[in-house]
Amino acid sequence: MTTPIAQGTLGRTLLNKVPEVTVWFWVIKILATTVGETAADFLSGLGLGLSGTTVVMTAVFLVCLVAQFRTRRYVPSVYWLTVVLISVVGTLITDNLTDSLGVPLELSTAVFTVALALTFATWYAKERTLSIHSVVTVRREAFYWLAVLFTFALGTAVGDLVDERFGVGYWPTALLVALIIAAVAVSHLVFRANAVLTFWIAYVLTRPLGASLGDGLSQQRTDGGFGLGTTWTSLLFLVTILAVVVYLAVTERDQAPVPEAEAAALA
Repeated sequence: MTTPIAQGTLGRTLLNKVPEVTVWFWVIKILATTVGETAADFLSGLGLGLSGTTVVMTAVFLVCLVAQFRTRRYVPSVYWLTVVLISVVGTLITDNLTDSLGVPLELSTAVFTVALALTFATWYAKERTLSIHSVVTVRREAFYWLAVLFTFALGTAVGDLVDERFGVGYWPTALLVALIIAAVAVSHLVFRANAVLTFWIAYVLTRPLGASLGDGLSQQRTDGGFGLGTTWTSLLFLVTILAVVVYLAVTERDQAPVPEAEAAALA
């Protein structure tokens, strides 16, 4: 839905600020989560350390987030750059808790689950909807990005817990998560399960899927990976994301038609 609505105390009248949920949405989301995993590992090894990298990347992310909030409608380049950066930051937050502070993955998983649930509860209490098709006010967009941040942090914790702590391995974890996502998709498409609920479940699950794929490609063969390294894996997926985003920006296949009157009102 692209119809703008008036916002009282918190902002402007906007068109929907997120893309249509098409196959391209999920393709870029998985690619972005893979970059979040490999790029976080790559950047941490450049000399700043985990904490320094977290500070720098958080600052870069906040600059991009401000740019995203300043747009009046969905802009593919700005939106997806924000997703890639929030993926890196979400990964670094969980890695800091685990590696620097020694927080058990079980506790991180529980804390981020509660944080995400509270975000959804507050969002719904204030707006009466959790649908991303209605992200048309500043407050709804703030709730949206906070929820996205927690999904990345939670997905990282869950993926690491299953993959490392339980010793499942990169590729079996990716297959397991992919099967669960497929089951969620079937529950919606075939059995008409709630669209908003299944969307957010799938959104969380794509994080451990992408992370497992990234680790499987980048890690050494002795550890069960393909040995591409974090540099090449990150570049490969970043280039792919760029190509898809350019394609979508040109074709507008992930953008709903905007009535002329509404476009003129926001011009």
